[in-house]
Amino acid sequence: MQFFDTPEQAIAALITLAVLLLVAFPIHEFAHAFAAYRLGDGTARLFGRLTLNPAAHFDPAGGLILALSIILSGGTFGFGWAKPTPVNPANLRGGQRGDALVALAGPLSNLILAIVAALVIRFLVATGTRPPEIAVDVLFTFFSINLALMIFNLIPIPPLDGSHVLYALLDPPTAWRARAFLSQYGTLILMVAVFLPILPGNQTLIGLVFRVVGRPLASLLLGG
Repeated sequence: MQFFDTPEQAIAALITLAVLLLVAFPIHEFAHAFAAYRLGDGTARLFGRLTLNPAAHFDPAGGLILALSIILSGGTFGFGWAKPTPVNPANLRGGQRGDALVALAGPLSNLILAIVAALVIRFLVATGTRPPEIAVDVLFTFFSINLALMIFNLIPIPPLDGSHVLYALLDPPTAWRARAFLSQYGTLILMVAVFLPILPGNQTLIGLVFRVVGRPLASLLLGG
């Protein structure tokens, strides 16, 4: 079974995998840790997570799934995760608002990485520069995956970062009820949203989110 059309695509996929594990994931988790530390919680620092060292943030299962998804999709899709950053919300200044800021820091880091990649792509197009095809493949894949990670993590379902933002936006009684419900059923809801094609055209709920939000945002960042 052949997953890549050319050897160059395989090399580009492996480079993208390495960049995600060595750059994108560590920066995402470091952003959580740094935001928590600045807001008064040193838990991540005590566990050695206030660092950009990829080894400190590597999750074997998440890394394996990321590698398999990139390889099996021929380099067009990647799904995985790093080791969750430990945070004690009770130590954070600002209460629920502080917790939301810590949660937002991770997706924001992915957005910044996507913007950097988009700026490089736009510069290459504007100047007519023609780098090796493998470099272009890595740039586009890195851009796409970081944008997808940002959007996906902001979905307001536990254990994703967006759930913390949701709780901060709700009034306390509603937030308490939402937390109780989503803590019990959030993972199931997320699995349904990701894997079950329950919408017309065999589309998943997550696919709809990426189409409605991801495509326009990607077009905006790339200047398309």
